[in-house]
Parts: sequence; C-alpha cells; structure tokens
Amino acid sequence: KNISLEGYLFPDTYRFFKDSELSDVVSKMISNLDSKLTPDLKAAIKNSSRSTFEILTIASLIEKEIKSDADREIVSGILWKRLRAGIPLQVDATLVYITGRQEIYQTDKKINSPYNTYYYRGLPKGPIANPGLSAIKAAIFPEDSSYWYYLSAKNGATIFSKTLEEHNKNKAIYLKWKNI
Repeated sequence: KNISLEGYLFPDTYRFFKDSELSDVVSKMISNLDSKLTPDLKAAIKNSSRSTFEILTIASLIEKEIKSDADREIVSGILWKRLRAGIPLQVDATLVYITGRQEIYQTDKKINSPYNTYYYRGLPKGPIANPGLSAIKAAIFPEDSSYWYYLSAKNGATIFSKTLEEHNKNKAIYLKWKNI
C-alpha cells in the first residue's frame, strides 16, 4: 500500500542541522502538525464525525484553491455539502496536482486518477498539499451558505454561485478555459 506523508508535513519555518537525517526532518514536521492541532481542534475534529485524514484532505484542497481566510470557510462548507450530496467536488487544484502544470485543459478532467475530483466522486485519494493552519481550521469549521459553486478569478477573488447556470456565467466572465 502506498502511504504518503502529503498533508502531514506542516508548512513552517524550521531549523535543522546540516547533517540532519531525513527521518529527523519528517519527524519534526509531523510533530509540529500535532502541536498545531490543539486539544480544542482535535476535539472539534472528533465531534465533526470526520477523520483527521478527511479534514487534512479537504484542507489541502482549500490550501491550494483559496487565498482569503474568510472565503476558505465558505468553500469548506461548499465542499462538505457537495460530498454529502454525492456531487463531484470538481476542484481544479487536483488537476494541477495530477498534471504538474498550472494551465488546465478540458481533457484533464478525463484523466483516470484517484486524485481527479472531476472523474471520481468523493474525496481524492489523499491530500494534495501540506495545508497551513488557516486551511485546516476552515476544513474543521465550515461555513454554511446557499452556495454550491465557486471559482477563483485571475485576481485571486473567490466568486460564489448558487446555481450551475450562475456558475457557468461566472466562468465565462472570470475564466478562460482551454477547450482541448
């Protein structure tokens, strides 16, 4: 079984000796994540009926997709709502993760990968990044809203939509997709 540390290596500033072993580096980063997940946050995860793995997976999507802390909580609410409804998450950051390039093509949505949230419903196989505390908190404390869709405009603003029709109009206004 492939086990990845993606999502568990807390992004932070660290000090290491030049001759530090990889295991020491990894251990310190995982330990830092554990210390960032305070008893209150761990209790909130436990009370959420979601696993730490699920929280970190959603947090990694949020980390790569959304810059604004306030918007992260709304997007978290949208992602959890879509999961509950059985709707594909359709997170562009998973396509970037799979392809390794920022530019997204329509054909990327058909890539058969357990990380492709367009191709498969549910959470991806695991985290696609190592989320910071803001994204983790947003995943733990999602904000309920009437929105079902969102997109990130070129200027970094998050544009929310309640209907697919509204979302498609926003895509035409704010994004230029490659129809390849």
